Amino acid sequence: MAKSKPTMRDVAQAADVSATTVWMVVHNKPGIPLDTVEKVRTAIQKLSYTVKLENNNSRGESVGLLIEQSSIPAISDVFYGDIIRGFQAEAKRLGYYVLLSTFDRNTQDLDLLKMGFSENLSGFVVANDGDILPETVIQLKTPNIPVVLIESYIEGQTFPSVLGDNFMAGYKIARYMLDQGHRKIAILKGPTKYSSLVDRLRGCLAAMAEANLLPPAAWMPEPVSGHPLKGYVQMKEILAQPDHPTAVIAISDKTAFGAMEAIREAGLNIPGDIAIGSIDNTMESGYTRPPLTTVHIPKYEIGVLALRKLHRLIEGSETLPFKSIVYSELIVRESC
Repeated sequence: MAKSKPTMRDVAQAADVSATTVWMVVHNKPGIPLDTVEKVRTAIQKLSYTVKLENNNSRGESVGLLIEQSSIPAISDVFYGDIIRGFQAEAKRLGYYVLLSTFDRNTQDLDLLKMGFSENLSGFVVANDGDILPETVIQLKTPNIPVVLIESYIEGQTFPSVLGDNFMAGYKIARYMLDQGHRKIAILKGPTKYSSLVDRLRGCLAAMAEANLLPPAAWMPEPVSGHPLKGYVQMKEILAQPDHPTAVIAISDKTAFGAMEAIREAGLNIPGDIAIGSIDNTMESGYTRPPLTTVHIPKYEIGVLALRKLHRLIEGSETLPFKSIVYSELIVRESC
C-alpha cells in the first residue's frame, strides 16, 4: 500500500498544537506566538507537508460521495438528486473531483472500499443511511480522512452532519392539518431504516399528541417495497377500512404521489373528501392534481453545506464536530 500523504492533522500532532493553529500558521493569520509558528513550520518541513491554499482550483483533490445501491439512479431521484447536484456544484467551485460510490451491504467488500477511500480520497460524505448502517460508517472511519453525514446521524457518535429539520417538518405539516380542523388523520410512514423519515414521523406524532390524538394502527400502515408508486398500496389499505380519514400526511412527496393516485382511483376528491400533505417540496409537487401542500426541505443547499463542511475538515480549519440543521418551510397549496 502506498504511503499516504501527510495531512494538516499530522502536522498538528507532530507540533503538539491544534489543527486550527496549523491552519492559521500556513495561511499567515495573526495572533500566533512566534515559538508556536516555528514549531509548526519545523513539523511541516520534517513531514514534507504540502500546504494547500484555499480557492486553489487546480489542486485536483478527490472527495467521495457514498450512497446506498438502492438509491440508483440517485442523480435523477426527486429528493437526493438535488442534494447530489448541490454537492457536485460546490465541489467544482472549490476544485475537488467527486468520486460517486454505491454501497450494497450484501455484496460489498467493506475492507476494499475502506482501502480505496484511504488511498484515493481527501474525505468523503455519506448521503443518507438506509442500507448504510451505523456500524458500516464506523468501520469506514479512517484516521485523517474526514467523514460528513448527510440526512443521517449516529446516536452516541460525533460525526459531523448536515440535516434537514425533519422533526419540525413533520410537526409543521401535522400542525397545519390540525389547524384546518382535521381530527381524523392518517399517516403514511416510511421505512424505519431511514433516520430522516423516522424523525418526520416523530414530529407528526408529537403535534397530534398535543391535540390528544393518535391515529389508529389501521391508519398508519407499514410501507410496501417494490411498488413504483410509494404510498399507493398504503393508501389502498386505508381506503379498504370502513371508516375513512379526512386528511392524510405522507412522510415524503414520493409517498404522497402514490397516495393521491389511490384516492383518485377510489372516486374521491382531493381535498373535498380527503386532504393530503407531505414533506420535501420536490419540483413535481407543484404540478400534481391538485398541487401538493408540502414542507420544503432545502435539498440543494444541504449538498452545498456538506461539501463546505468537508472542505473545512480537510483543510483543518474546523475541528469541532457538530450537526448543522437546515430549517424547513411549510408550502401551502390546493391539496388541503
